[in-house]
Amino acid sequence: MEITGVVVAVDGSPSSLLAVDWAAEEAFRRGLGLRLVHASVRERYEQGVEDDGDPDSERKLVQEFLSTAAERAEFRCPGLELSTEVLAAQPVDALLELPGPAPLLVLGSRGHGGFHGLLLGSVSLRVAARATCPVIVVRAAGELDDRPRRRVVLALGPHEAAAATEFAVGEAVLRQADLHVVHARSGHLAESAALMDTVVQHASKLLDAATAQQTTAFRVQVVRRCTPRPPAGLLLQEAASAELVVVGAHRHPGRLGLQLGPVNHAMLLYAPCPVAVVAVTPLCDGPGYAA
Repeated sequence: MEITGVVVAVDGSPSSLLAVDWAAEEAFRRGLGLRLVHASVRERYEQGVEDDGDPDSERKLVQEFLSTAAERAEFRCPGLELSTEVLAAQPVDALLELPGPAPLLVLGSRGHGGFHGLLLGSVSLRVAARATCPVIVVRAAGELDDRPRRRVVLALGPHEAAAATEFAVGEAVLRQADLHVVHARSGHLAESAALMDTVVQHASKLLDAATAQQTTAFRVQVVRRCTPRPPAGLLLQEAASAELVVVGAHRHPGRLGLQLGPVNHAMLLYAPCPVAVVAVTPLCDGPGYAA
């Protein structure tokens, strides 16, 4: 999966600023530019209208927190290529319809809207549940501390999701982190073990190809974990010491509503680390926690 740019949504909230930190480091690791965007439907109706000079106008405030976010990203990763933009559309529509090649989209877990104690904002949830590009939702606590967290967790559903596997391998290589492949499913243990073998072999081949091109001497280790425990509980336990959790979300063209599945939804709500949601092509319409 080729990522051609990193985009982070900014609304001035503390959560979005944490997302800026994460996105800046993600872009820096990849050697890509970072695009900071804010969506406002009001801008659609005010395009071409000159600013009235009011220092408290919405347009002035938006420019101020975009500038603050850009300065924060530059301070965190000096020399990073940065751009800012105001999108004239509703936030969900704007983020789902970003022009150009599919980017890596980084979102805070919640914005200024909603009520105190809200675990996940509606914009982040709706974008993560419908986007066709990879989306990383950055939790508001615990993800950017100084502890060494060199683990990327790939949450494996009932079928192999090649796009999610490829993304997780890429993230493990970028971070020089171990890749933990986790699969939890009640019953059908023989089928689960066979699926795990297939995915681990695929991941190992991808890692061999990726690390062969590296100039530094390191080796990403693939760790497998297959258990009949309930998926959400196991994955949340694994996320406690992970730098990133990667989940696959099946996209069904033409189907309305959120397309996440209950376990992916639980990860976005409760995981103590950032969660990457990668759109995958469904093999069937049967049950499964990555669907």
